[in-house]
Formats: sequence, C-alpha cells, structure tokens
Amino acid sequence: MKVTKRVCDVMKDDYALIDGLTTVAEAIRIARDKEVKALIVKKRDEDDEFGLVLMNDIAKKVLSQNRSPERVNVYEIMTKPALHVAPDMNVKYCARLFERFGISRAPVIDGGEVLGVVSYNSIVMYGMLAD
Repeated sequence: MKVTKRVCDVMKDDYALIDGLTTVAEAIRIARDKEVKALIVKKRDEDDEFGLVLMNDIAKKVLSQNRSPERVNVYEIMTKPALHVAPDMNVKYCARLFERFGISRAPVIDGGEVLGVVSYNSIVMYGMLAD
C-alpha cells in the first residue's frame, strides 16, 4: 500500500515571522539566530497577504546593489503575496507548483495561520521514500 506524503509531513515548523518595517540587517540577525533560510513577513491587517524574504533576495537586491542593510527595510525587497500551500497538499503537487512558479520554498498556511515552511529540500529528503 502506497502512503501519500502530505506537505504537513515534510514541512519544517521552525520559521521566523517578522514585520515589513524590519531592517534587512535585523532580518539577517533573526535568520541567523533561528537558523532559517526564509523569513515570513506578517500581514498588516486582515485584508493583507503574507510576504516572504529569502537570503538570495537579500544577496540580489541589497548586497549586489551595494545598498546598506541598515537602511533597507524588508518590505522593499520581499516577495508579496507569498505563494503558499495547504498542509494537506500532496508533496508531488507541491513540487509541481514550485517548478511551475520557479520557487524553492513556501509558507504552509491553514486558516490564515502560518504552520511552517516547506522547501524542495524537505520534499526530497522526507517525502520521496517510504520509511
């Protein structure tokens, strides 16, 4: 019998939720302290959407352009709205979604609440083989 792996089976539940007004310098410190590769930017209100900042966003939009991490705010470089996935999605379809949209990780959201982050890495490492 084949067991279907779901996003909730492979996601990491250690993530950092930050404010859009956080400076890039502070965001880097938070990512380092929490040992995460993606930072989820909080909604400003009920009608807003979550944002996402990856370390490569910081490299491309701050470091390579010689901008000061102390003077750039996260909202200036984040991806918003962040493409997110449901915890009960089959990992196969999550991987297809990532491929189609050219992304490598996404927040896992259920009922407006962030549950974790799923990445290609976690899908491959924990979702492809039956243990």
